[in-house]
Amino acid sequence: MAVLLDQNTGIAATPAGAAKHRPVEGSVHSWDLSTGVDGPGSRFVTFLSGCPLTCLYCHNPDTWRMRDGKRTSADDVIAEAAKYTRFIAAARGGATISGGEPLLQPVFAGELLHRFKHELGLHTALDTSGFLGVRATDALLRDVDLVLLDIKSWDRETYKKVTGRPLQPTLDFARRLADLGKEVHVRFVLVPGLTDDPANIEGVAAFAGSLGNVSRVDVLPFHKLGEGKWQALGMNFTLHGTPSPTPEQVALAKGVFEAHGLTTV
Repeated sequence: MAVLLDQNTGIAATPAGAAKHRPVEGSVHSWDLSTGVDGPGSRFVTFLSGCPLTCLYCHNPDTWRMRDGKRTSADDVIAEAAKYTRFIAAARGGATISGGEPLLQPVFAGELLHRFKHELGLHTALDTSGFLGVRATDALLRDVDLVLLDIKSWDRETYKKVTGRPLQPTLDFARRLADLGKEVHVRFVLVPGLTDDPANIEGVAAFAGSLGNVSRVDVLPFHKLGEGKWQALGMNFTLHGTPSPTPEQVALAKGVFEAHGLTTV
């Protein structure tokens, strides 16, 4: 099978990115500009619809079903992002593909990443749970500068309880990213009574510290800002009575990661 090369860089392109005249569409929930949340600097963030996980604390359950998104062309997304390239460059930012789970639509995600990077000259980030990491080709990952990887638990039973899915695919994807030398920011949500067991935090920290490519860990305090969406969708938010962690609990969790040589925020 012939390898498709990007005409500008000589690097193998995503199949979608190399098909200059093929219309590529995907299911898009929304896009937005954000600062400091979805990667470094100010960023154009495209939220794709569809996710195989059903996380108990998800603040965007309205992105779970692909059919609920708007069918959108890559051309339209790129045209929208192009309006902000000067601002993004001045803010030392880039473009992020988020969701939902972007790798549920790997061709569309790959097309966007390729064009963000090679047409608009933007730093690119992929926000993923890693559960569908096998769908990310090496060519797709070549167009990714940073992976924002959610590791929601180290304890397998807790991970299944939180997400409805097994942990192992995420760990396999994390190791693959390490083998590729791809920069990773790990995200860990601290939920009292669910993910805050010291052994659980230690497990995630030891694993992340062993990879050698994790430049930052975001310890994210659980919050209930998405509860209204659950109610609007007629869904039961089972963590209604769960409090947010205290600043002291967050500091203790960060200390565990830092003990493994990791930078936390």
